[in-house]
Amino acid sequence: MEKGATKRIVMTGGGTAGHVTPNIALMPALKDAGYDITYIGSYNGMEKELIEAQKIPYIGISSGKLRRYFDWKNFSDPFKVLKGYSQAVSALKKIKPDVVFSKGGFVSVPVVLAAKRCHIPAIIHESDITPGLANRIAIKGAKKVCCNFPETMKYLPADKAVLTGSPIRQELFKGNADAARTLCGFPDHSKPVLLIVGGSSGSKVVNEAVRKILPELLEEFYIIHLCGKGNLEEHLKGVIGYAQFEYASSELTDMFALADMAISRAGANSICELLALHKPNILIPLSAVASRGDQILNAKSFQKQGFSYVIEEEALTDQVLLKAVHEVYQNRSQYIQAMSESGQMDSIGTIMKLIEAEAR
Repeated sequence: MEKGATKRIVMTGGGTAGHVTPNIALMPALKDAGYDITYIGSYNGMEKELIEAQKIPYIGISSGKLRRYFDWKNFSDPFKVLKGYSQAVSALKKIKPDVVFSKGGFVSVPVVLAAKRCHIPAIIHESDITPGLANRIAIKGAKKVCCNFPETMKYLPADKAVLTGSPIRQELFKGNADAARTLCGFPDHSKPVLLIVGGSSGSKVVNEAVRKILPELLEEFYIIHLCGKGNLEEHLKGVIGYAQFEYASSELTDMFALADMAISRAGANSICELLALHKPNILIPLSAVASRGDQILNAKSFQKQGFSYVIEEEALTDQVLLKAVHEVYQNRSQYIQAMSESGQMDSIGTIMKLIEAEAR
């Protein structure tokens, strides 16, 4: 690259918040390094709203899901992927980026393969212990593959694999606890705060288990419950000490600052944020019946390292959850110590070095 020339990067990833927020975490460092950023995502995926809120140019392409089970859409979605590939090739030829960075999700596959076609180096990031189907396809077009867990390295090509950890949004460390207390309507500082995060779409089983033991929990905790869209309970509005929200965006940093412990699904991005913030936590991974089992592996890794208490979804009952909450809170100092000694990596710095090295 000529000295003084404008540097360009295309970022991609979508489908869930976990495929977008690490990209957002990288953006300030990319801007500081002088990169013009363009984002390629699906036409109407959740990534579109999240990225446009960052004032980043956004290009929507056709995307389809690649399934390993029977669905009538399996006959039409390959054509959507091919269309997305053609659109991505056109976009890359127009933008002429120096490098592509992908966080995964099915929309990223045509972008990474288009980058290979256009001879543009691509770096991809795998959050989970075992690569998902989208990234397993995209690896073929990537120069480097970043990962969160040491266990992941054996699943990746040795010449491409780099252990980086997950990029964490720096604003997460700057939350205002008092602002969250006011937002939630908690009357004082007399109780610790329990934050419940069910993932970007909420979790029916977690919500039900929490609400069954709400009276018992409220004796000891103030509760912030992010329950997912359409999952608010009208009869619980106005209950003192219980604040329910469909989701949180900018307010989440303040909620984290206020929280003393958390109950969460075990998506890689979410648990890496809990680790970075040293929040004692209970993980309830998505069951293998409803997923490929990646959250179970993530959770077991964190449990083995002493960062988390894990309840598998099949074993979840209201009383099991209540017992776990009391146990984790009583032993919170042990979890905090384990997380503080984890030797977390400078993920953003490491990934930026890879981007600079691969940029043409």
